Amino acid sequence: MIYHITTERGWQIAREMGEYRAYSLKNEGFIHCSTLEQIPKVVAAFYQNQPDLLVLAISLEQLQSPVKWEQPQHPNPENATLELERETFPHIYGAINLESVVFVKPLQEFINSQN
Repeated sequence: MIYHITTERGWQIAREMGEYRAYSLKNEGFIHCSTLEQIPKVVAAFYQNQPDLLVLAISLEQLQSPVKWEQPQHPNPENATLELERETFPHIYGAINLESVVFVKPLQEFINSQN
């Protein structure tokens, strides 16, 4: 299982289109994802004080697009932390088919359920 953080609007558009395509897919060629253990660090680095965020739990077995485990590509390299730079992250090279999304939860609810 891998995870992707998106907005409520982004998920609404995905449901209307029948697949999920993050902004990064067009601009960077892939969708940024995380492991369960990486989510708190990713939230701290990129998503502080942002409302209306959701976590998509994605089944690797059901995902139709290829996944590569790569070094992070930080949008603001000057803000990158060394801890995150040492890890590899799952990057999805294509759209996320909705059948591969096992569940969707509000970000804060998801984080609270992991504690």
